[in-house]
Amino acid sequence: MHLTKLSEAFLRSAAYERRFLAKNHWDFSMVVWIPLATVLLIWWIFSQTQITDLPIGVIDQDNSAVANTAVRYLEASPTLTVRQLYYSQADAEAAILQRDIYAVVIIPEDFSRNILSSQPATLTLQVNAQYGTHSGIIQAGVQAVASTLSAGVEIKRLVKQGVAPSQAMTAYAPISVQRISLFNAATNYQQFLASTVIPALLHILAMVIGATTIGRELRDKNIGRWYRFIDTGKPHLTLSKTLKTTSSLSTKQDSSNNKTSSSSAKVPHSVSLSVLVFGLLGKYFWPILAYSLWSALILWLATSNQNINIMSLMAVYAGFLCLMVLSFWLGAIFTLNSFSLRMGLSTTGFISAPSYAFAGVTFPYIAISDSAQYWSNALPLTHYLKLHIAQLQMQAPIAISVPIVYGLALATIIAMLLTALLTKRALAHPERWGAR
Repeated sequence: MHLTKLSEAFLRSAAYERRFLAKNHWDFSMVVWIPLATVLLIWWIFSQTQITDLPIGVIDQDNSAVANTAVRYLEASPTLTVRQLYYSQADAEAAILQRDIYAVVIIPEDFSRNILSSQPATLTLQVNAQYGTHSGIIQAGVQAVASTLSAGVEIKRLVKQGVAPSQAMTAYAPISVQRISLFNAATNYQQFLASTVIPALLHILAMVIGATTIGRELRDKNIGRWYRFIDTGKPHLTLSKTLKTTSSLSTKQDSSNNKTSSSSAKVPHSVSLSVLVFGLLGKYFWPILAYSLWSALILWLATSNQNINIMSLMAVYAGFLCLMVLSFWLGAIFTLNSFSLRMGLSTTGFISAPSYAFAGVTFPYIAISDSAQYWSNALPLTHYLKLHIAQLQMQAPIAISVPIVYGLALATIIAMLLTALLTKRALAHPERWGAR
């Protein structure tokens, strides 16, 4: 009998929310279309798997055959493209400021003369270091060109001295580095960033949905009506004109009609925690369903060209779902704790928006301060991205990431219970309903 009542609470709450979403297209879009658009947009932005053809400029003050060779080598580099030859420093700096180019290579007038006389020859690179990724790639590309030119010049000099070409190559570079990329060997930026940025953005959207789904009931003073409906099936789904009118009154009118409003919104003295839990599950059923589909889509996009172990996929999917559902509950907790939808949304933005910066993806986790590390470890996104990177990008043993899945699941359950307790507290204080 009790189980039947709980299942009825779930179904009534789901029906209540479905009717609301059907009448409010913006809220429906927040649950369905905006997350989908976010996934597809980010994936499209990172569809170029590698960064290529970064525009640079060249100031050739030497105008020699060697300088022309250097320009051809720069143009041939896969990561660089020589956008324009400049004749003055001022023109090049203006192009950098306008972001027509990200760097300028200056070939000094004594470049070829120094090479022919076996003197050090310097290429000057002025790069816009404000863009960290761009500048790093450009510096590596220019350094590779300089190394190639140096090797060619030195090997040619040794050959002229009578050294065999093979010996000349060995003599020029007696020590070499063999680089073996263990993970992401192709330096695929789509794999590295898109698959981690998308969960971060959905984490933000999920917290917003979590805050608004329960917050609008507080704002419109309908939370008591919602509970009575999931508990008893009364009142009916159709909103009463009285409640609609009351929710649109000014602060003075609300105050003058406080007794009437409180009387119409009065809730039973006994509020069942189990009914609340199942009612909240029903209320968030549609967002959970939508985000379970988008989670599957994200994993398919991230692993479509990879051979990933099925257990790793299941672990990541379970962790992703836990992260999304946990985000719903966190948004609800912030709103219910403050009795204000506005405050709940502000808090969710404060918590979720910077979480990606603390996750150790864009900035090394080990390099941040101790206090920042504590904060990072308190954020659920940090732990999910550890799971995601370990299983999908590094293909680590599943045993390494299982504790993360368990931890996210436990946090989700605790947050759900806390949401139910805070909802029960909110039902006991109708005088605080309607806060903005």
